[in-house]
Amino acid sequence: MIGAAYLAAEGFEAELAEELRLAGGSIAGWHGRLALSPEPPRVLAWALEAWTAPEEVPAPSVKAAADALRAIQRNWALYAHGQHRRAALIADRLPPVKARPLHFPEPAPAAHLGAWTLLAPDRLLLSATKTSPFVNGAVQFVEDREGPPSRAYLKLWEALTRAGRWPLPGESCLDLGASPGGWTWALAQLGAQVTAVDKAPLDPAVAALPGVSMRQESAFGLDPRQMPPVDWLFSDVICYPQRLLALVRRWLEAGRVRNICCTIKFQGETDHAAAAEFATIPGATVFHGAHNKHELMVVRLG
Repeated sequence: MIGAAYLAAEGFEAELAEELRLAGGSIAGWHGRLALSPEPPRVLAWALEAWTAPEEVPAPSVKAAADALRAIQRNWALYAHGQHRRAALIADRLPPVKARPLHFPEPAPAAHLGAWTLLAPDRLLLSATKTSPFVNGAVQFVEDREGPPSRAYLKLWEALTRAGRWPLPGESCLDLGASPGGWTWALAQLGAQVTAVDKAPLDPAVAALPGVSMRQESAFGLDPRQMPPVDWLFSDVICYPQRLLALVRRWLEAGRVRNICCTIKFQGETDHAAAAEFATIPGATVFHGAHNKHELMVVRLG
């Protein structure tokens, strides 16, 4: 009996398994990057998505498999692992899923989407519900390959898309650890007023953008009690998770920030305890995005 299934990003299966173990859960088996658990679904930061209502269904033929899926609902996303030819034939009999790249800031799809895979040639695993509106939990964007100085903006776009909110024109943003300026660039494109903070300078093209100002100093040297209130606090600072947690708590306790979006970076072993502490911040969501490496995102909306 499968109670839930969790899809890990490639290379982060161990992090998902360890998080589930620490939460008191277990994994009965793996199907590629899909962890099959006998317990009911729970929130896991390292899962790109959770399949919350998994069912095993006989699939004696391609037609029978497609008919079983269509009898439940219209929209299905395939997680393909093994049986690729047979899975493709089944998918061809289903209504196509329009998984086009998003033009940020564009809202996440609102249409209901289920997930399925072939465990064996004659056996489907399907879930009519899952936690992500994106195919296999991975949002894709129409990228800008000329403006930003790095690709770090993609994980910011993903975090804000998942949160369903982003800075509006004129809102104030503090971007900690900003150099070379990927996040500052992305925020300036939204029309926000961005103060970038880093000991290293910004890329000159980013520093020249309207609404961007620079404080060339340590993000940890700022005293939020001496700073004007900001609408958004962003951080992609390279530091140990506990140091970032203390920084975030200082800003929240000072009452100087409404919304927070930060990268929790891990150096060496994954600090699951620190990640769990971030999750205890009232209103905070902690997750691993498709554009993240060995790091998590924490978003807290005011």
